[in-house]
Amino acid sequence: MINLKSKYLDKMKIHLIAIGGSAMHNLALALHYKGYSITGSDDQIFEPSKSRLSEKGLLPKKIGWYEKNITKDIDAIILGMHAKEDNPELLKARELNLNIYSYPEYIYEQSKKKKRVVIGGSHGKTSITAMILHVLQHLNIECDYMVGAQLKGFDVMVKLTDHAPIIILEGDEYLSSPIDRRPKFHLYKPNIGVISGIAWDHINVFPTFENYVDQFRVFKNLISDCLIYCEEDSELLKLIIEGENCKTIGYSTPDHSIQNGITYLNDIPLKIFGDHNLQNLNAAKMVCYELGVSNKDFMNQIKTFAGASNRLELLRNDNNSAIFKDFAHSPSKLKATIKAVKMQFKERKLIACMELHTFSSLNKNFLQQYKNSMNDADEAIVYFSLEAIKHKGLEPISKDDVRFAFNKKNLTIITDNNQLKKHLKKVYHNNTNLLLMSSGNFNKINFNEI
Repeated sequence: MINLKSKYLDKMKIHLIAIGGSAMHNLALALHYKGYSITGSDDQIFEPSKSRLSEKGLLPKKIGWYEKNITKDIDAIILGMHAKEDNPELLKARELNLNIYSYPEYIYEQSKKKKRVVIGGSHGKTSITAMILHVLQHLNIECDYMVGAQLKGFDVMVKLTDHAPIIILEGDEYLSSPIDRRPKFHLYKPNIGVISGIAWDHINVFPTFENYVDQFRVFKNLISDCLIYCEEDSELLKLIIEGENCKTIGYSTPDHSIQNGITYLNDIPLKIFGDHNLQNLNAAKMVCYELGVSNKDFMNQIKTFAGASNRLELLRNDNNSAIFKDFAHSPSKLKATIKAVKMQFKERKLIACMELHTFSSLNKNFLQQYKNSMNDADEAIVYFSLEAIKHKGLEPISKDDVRFAFNKKNLTIITDNNQLKKHLKKVYHNNTNLLLMSSGNFNKINFNEI
């Protein structure tokens, strides 16, 4: 990839193709705050991206792709995943021989001279990254970052400066761009890396489990200084014993207690709970220690961490009942999240409702991976949209397919979101926790109506 042209930073001209995406619009805002001249395009832009771009004068004047947006004076094109290979703006940029970057390529370009901390793994990436940023911010330690969720106390999900000595990056294993089939976390070249665990996902890209594991093997071998890994993950341990070219530090679930619905760690009350979150906390603590933060200072700050958006997020809390929303959608995440809520509130009935939303989860063959994943719930509900299956071009699945795959007695399966809303209102009572799990939004259901 050609290096950026030599120009004063405040005069850099950047165009983002597919600027409306969650990650892309945050990158646009970060570069705008850095003083760059930003333009962008997209064929659809939804909230909150639309309002946030509009507020800074970055919203495209016309929706769609237009060749005339691409001119010779553009210093860099950043290509989002939503665009396609035959995108007219991309074709024009290639014709003009402009510098074209994927999202992660450009992040790396901006952070080559910094200490790079990359958080990888099939689950827990966002939470670990959020914990690290929470602690560093409260200790006034300057850093750049990129995280996959909106965090309390942070205006944007991406921050890029010239002066911060370190950058904290959530390392997604999905593809970099339509023309770059490498996983994003392969491009960051971490000094410090974290792997939280390995559980097969994204089968449309990684058709076999072995192929998926290979991506983490490559990532592991790219880490130069220190690898921090979860030693409770059996698949990950198989990679570790292959040998490392850097220092390795394992972590596990710390000893803790639960009193009146509150988790205590070394007598310190936490706002988060669940074994997986405590594992994430340990990973974040080890990263911060490698960055010079003492364990005492870490614990003093982490006790005020309430979680990232959509990660066991508390939507409603009464005296003896609550509604939580979580990003959990893969089998391992489902199992861990349900167990966490059940263990935290043993005296309450747990109703767990999940949406089959991703390409993998709506795939008839992959469904078998969900076996027993909801067994810890007192009542389990699975929702999926027939339209979503059709839109993704997948083979239809039936309620019987889902029932057989989950292997859960009295499993309720719903395919209409109005029916789902009525059912949730009916079953949500006193002394009950309702756990809503999806990477989507249950076909735009309004949770406030429940």
